[in-house]
Amino acid sequence: MPLLRTALLGTEPAGTLRSLDELFALANAMEQEAAGKYAELAEAMRHQDRADLVEVFSDLAAAEREHVDSVTKWSQSRRGKTPDSTLVRWEAPKTFDSDATTEIMGSKLMTPYRALAMAVRNEERAFAFWSYLAAFAEDTEIKTAAETMASEELGHVATLRKARRRAYHREHDASRPATGKAEPIDAAKLEHRLAGQLQQLELGLDPVRAARIQELAEQARSMSLEARGVGRLPADLERRDAQTIAEALADAYLEGAEASHDPARLEALQALAERAIARLAWLRSLSN
Repeated sequence: MPLLRTALLGTEPAGTLRSLDELFALANAMEQEAAGKYAELAEAMRHQDRADLVEVFSDLAAAEREHVDSVTKWSQSRRGKTPDSTLVRWEAPKTFDSDATTEIMGSKLMTPYRALAMAVRNEERAFAFWSYLAAFAEDTEIKTAAETMASEELGHVATLRKARRRAYHREHDASRPATGKAEPIDAAKLEHRLAGQLQQLELGLDPVRAARIQELAEQARSMSLEARGVGRLPADLERRDAQTIAEALADAYLEGAEASHDPARLEALQALAERAIARLAWLRSLSN
């Protein structure tokens, strides 16, 4: 769904890829940019004596440099040479949140959790970007490589979401009040609830968005059949809004994929996660 992919990007990519060499050049440029910006943020936090954030951004910069190395090795393996930056013909949509970067630079209230939340969104944008290029690639080899890049970004999303959850629990270590003994629910039941929430959202939207919401409601009902037995989610999530439910489901599929050792189940959960992240991007775009 192009609209779902571009909801997180803001604008469609300016073109399509013509060769693997161009794909590697673009991937290398994007990873280099991310590594540089995270390194800049680490240095800024060092000047502010924010050791906790220095560690977060230094780790993110190091991870992006590893991604640069991975793309370089892939290019050498497939094309016998390192990525050539001169092959980048057009500027990719911004996958790095410059507004959040500005906020981090000037905020005294920034926390590791909020910083990692920004990093998650950056990786989600990169995932959406490569998914879009894969969908519109005319060459099979380029399509497969773009799908591989999208899969890599989805893995980065899962890793960062896990780090973000750890940061959240460190920052909110006070015990939560008891909420009763309701049995946890699985993702299937929550998908069914989300379908109902989405139908409610349809009211009052313009025809194009209303049609997309209807499509997502149908998708949620379909996903509920695939998600039986996935996750143990708090029952009170059924009373939350659609975006909160969609966020919880995306996390559930990512966590399930992370813990799975069965190839078939892993593939199924990754497919669910991909659709859930794209859906979440669209729902977020409604509130912008």
